[in-house]
Amino acid sequence: MKQMYSVDQSKKSSITLKELKSLLPQMNFTVPGGRFLEDRFVEVEAKDYSLDIQQFHKFYNFLMFENQKMLLEEFEKGPPAFISNTDSPEFSVVLLNDFQNFLLYRQKEAWAKDLSQVQELMTIFIEDTMRKTSYPMLTIGEFLSFLFSKENSIWDEKFSEICPLDMNNPLSHYWINSSHNTYLTGDQLRSESSTEAYVRSLRLGCRCVELDCWNGPDEPVIYHGRTITSKIKFRDVVKAINDHAFATSEYPVVLSIEEHCDIKQQKIMAQILRDVFQDKLLTEPLEPEADDLPSPNQLKGKIIIKHQKINESNDTNKLEEEKGNTTVKIKLDSFKKIGNTYREKIRKAKENRVVEKEGELCIWDPIDKRFYRHDCVISDNKLYYSEEKLEEDSPEDGSQLHLSEPWFHGQLAEGRIAAEKLLCDFCKGRDGKDGTFLVRESERFIRNYNISLWTSGRIQHYRIFCSSENGQWFFYLTIKQRFPSMCALIKYYTQNPINYDRLNLHLNGFLPRLNFVPFHQMGWFYSNLSQAEAEDYLLRIPRDGAFLIRQREEPDSFTLSIRVEGDVEHYLIYQHNSKYVLADAYEFGSLEDLVSCFRDKLFYGKTKLRYPVTPQLVERFCMVDISTCDSEQYSEVAKDNPLGDRCKGVVDISKCTVACKAKHARPLVVTLLNRENLKLIEFTCEIVEQVDEWYQVLLSIIQNKQSLGKARRAEMESKTNIAVEMSDMVVYCQSIKKKTFENYNYKEVRSVPDNMVPKEENETAVEKSDSILEYNRKALTRVYPCSGRVDSSNFDPCPSWKLGCQMVALNFQTPDKFMQLNSALFSLNGGTGYVLKPEWMRDPTKKKPAKKNIRIRVMAARHLPSPDHIVSPFVQVELWPYTGGQADDNSFKTTLFKDNGLNPVWLGQTNPTRYFKVDEPDLAFLRFVVFEEDTFSDAKFLAQATFPVRGIRQGYRSVPLKNGFGENLELSSLLVHVHQAEVRKV
Repeated sequence: MKQMYSVDQSKKSSITLKELKSLLPQMNFTVPGGRFLEDRFVEVEAKDYSLDIQQFHKFYNFLMFENQKMLLEEFEKGPPAFISNTDSPEFSVVLLNDFQNFLLYRQKEAWAKDLSQVQELMTIFIEDTMRKTSYPMLTIGEFLSFLFSKENSIWDEKFSEICPLDMNNPLSHYWINSSHNTYLTGDQLRSESSTEAYVRSLRLGCRCVELDCWNGPDEPVIYHGRTITSKIKFRDVVKAINDHAFATSEYPVVLSIEEHCDIKQQKIMAQILRDVFQDKLLTEPLEPEADDLPSPNQLKGKIIIKHQKINESNDTNKLEEEKGNTTVKIKLDSFKKIGNTYREKIRKAKENRVVEKEGELCIWDPIDKRFYRHDCVISDNKLYYSEEKLEEDSPEDGSQLHLSEPWFHGQLAEGRIAAEKLLCDFCKGRDGKDGTFLVRESERFIRNYNISLWTSGRIQHYRIFCSSENGQWFFYLTIKQRFPSMCALIKYYTQNPINYDRLNLHLNGFLPRLNFVPFHQMGWFYSNLSQAEAEDYLLRIPRDGAFLIRQREEPDSFTLSIRVEGDVEHYLIYQHNSKYVLADAYEFGSLEDLVSCFRDKLFYGKTKLRYPVTPQLVERFCMVDISTCDSEQYSEVAKDNPLGDRCKGVVDISKCTVACKAKHARPLVVTLLNRENLKLIEFTCEIVEQVDEWYQVLLSIIQNKQSLGKARRAEMESKTNIAVEMSDMVVYCQSIKKKTFENYNYKEVRSVPDNMVPKEENETAVEKSDSILEYNRKALTRVYPCSGRVDSSNFDPCPSWKLGCQMVALNFQTPDKFMQLNSALFSLNGGTGYVLKPEWMRDPTKKKPAKKNIRIRVMAARHLPSPDHIVSPFVQVELWPYTGGQADDNSFKTTLFKDNGLNPVWLGQTNPTRYFKVDEPDLAFLRFVVFEEDTFSDAKFLAQATFPVRGIRQGYRSVPLKNGFGENLELSSLLVHVHQAEVRKV
């Protein structure tokens, strides 16, 4: 009607034939030749080739119906068929019961069982008020209008509703709508900066905005540094955020501050933040003793600062809280005196060599993943520790024979759950025999094992005990039948039944462990590795005793490469008379015997063969910052240390934080974390009560040292270039520059560029992905566009979301497909900007939902946007994320419909039904894109609609279209048919 009035030159609320001919191209419709218009005028009973409002409305209905009446053929087929005559929009009707059956059986609408709701829906589309009765009927033209309407949308609006109960998880359990360089309106080099960009982002539901802060003439400014983008005042941005932060969503907003200001202007920033935000600004933890981030519900209406923080001991904070924060605040001026006294005390302690604590500790080895006993001394505020002590009751060689057996799976990541999955997959696919088994390390008991058995379609787990008597190790299921080795136990029960706990069964075949290799190809053996590659491998492992054996080009010769005192040494091995000769000094029957020998005693008096360098170990250490995996093994140790030549390393306690809790299957483990280099040492004692004694000594040293902390904050500011006032505002989002995902606490935020997010499905990427996913269950990650995206283009956020990364920051000013995916995800949960991640991402014990198959057909469109000419449209349907297979597996196109954007139709064999396989329905999107073909046969964007798969409705559905920025296009929609089904496991 708007377009009719726009061409009504006579202003008589009517339109002439001439005016109609100029109007139809504006409506994206090419007028057919001949007497098409004249015949339509006759049909609507127009006089003098002029249409009034009612006649124009009738003409419009004829026009829309004529080209799309073929769609109704879908409903002439059964069951249930309910349309018979499709010659005219008014020649046939859809009765109430027929429409109800359509909703129930074709649209799968359970609510349609309520007839009154069906009646109410029908009356929306009935134009003749005389038919709005208790038994309404739709003309087939009205039925078509319903099919294209928002009431028949493909999107289930219940998924757009807020679920308050879903807002009680820690922040790390959510995807958070996030913006990159929020201030920019265009590219990263020349565009304008604007406070309006913050307003727009916040009103679109963004909950994490970025502020690049630089020194200004008098106070800080925001712009993209070292470019010619314009500058705006930090103060103006903060005011804009304050005014609009909670206009769309009441849930917390994170200010991601990229700091380039000096200390003076940082202090101004801090004052502005306090003055403007006042009590909205979060400056104290909600629950100081919590182990997780607070929830969105707990943080409603709060502004959270993400910024670097001066690294101070948590123990100092706790001590100040215990004292009510009074002593420290009042006596700042006395710290210098306290410091001098403390230094004098240290000097005297050194003179007198005061030993504050000594004894034996069990120190955790993060590479072997076990505890080793060490002699330890605390003196001069340092912890000295010796080489690991020889285990008096260490197993004999026979007790380790199972390590090279294919049925031994070692320590499975998910223990019982992983064993059950492996056996189920193995046995069900092979008609598994009762007695099929695997052996694994117990996740609960040290030096114990579990045997998992397939029996009668179920899996049983039994504990294999391991104990020592007079230096001899025994393995047993029951104390009545003991064996000197695991291999002997398995061999026995292969020949004799297990009579235990109502079980009577022989072991009958085993599940080989993944990538099992024969004993002569153990992980430390390489058949094709150069000396340079061997050195590279060994130098990645931060421990002396790392070793490998590699085949040489000469026949029957090998090289033992071993790491000694931080360097790599190589020794020749050759075969002579069936013996393996090492360095012309030792003879062995096999390479395995050689390795076994020097695992127990020093090689050339230097080191033991401690750490076999397998490909898996090398890849593991490619993914982590190796400097944090070792304690201070290579720290320079003074010759006059309390342990003398036996000293292996030293830890400066005063530089550490300390914690004590259950870990590594031990009730109490003390953790010392160096705040400067993030090196970690963990220890316990055989007697639990002694653990607390060591912990109290360490805590006392750290607290005494930290009492000097505040007096030195000015010095810390100059070293870190972080103002204390800004640091104090940082509670839960402490910016950490590390790109690895090890040794973290829940208050940290790692920031990584998009090109560092693993995307490939190779073994290395999977291992790194697992560590990132584990990290993201507890702490936060922000992923931002890499520096090469100067045009403000966006990256595919799906790989980051799949790893649980919460703040995937995109350029909101760029209306590309990835921004449209972002808008689709955050349309969930009421557009609050917080979407709860799937349960399997939050809890490693939960399984992913079943895969789905989607069957989809694009049928027609109405009112496509017209860029000043009549378009020739086609539709592309895409499934995101792409899985890396063929493009046809994730997208398809309709044929081109020439010169009609008003009511095109795509039917027939050239536009068949297509199928998509959805591997992860929780993180999958269906994207519809309408293109036109220009005069150069290039595709030009017209409209789009993007939906999370989880909220898509089945049946014949309307797809309301939007522009690139996600704004609704009036009346513009597609008609599609969708069917979904779970993929059943065979």
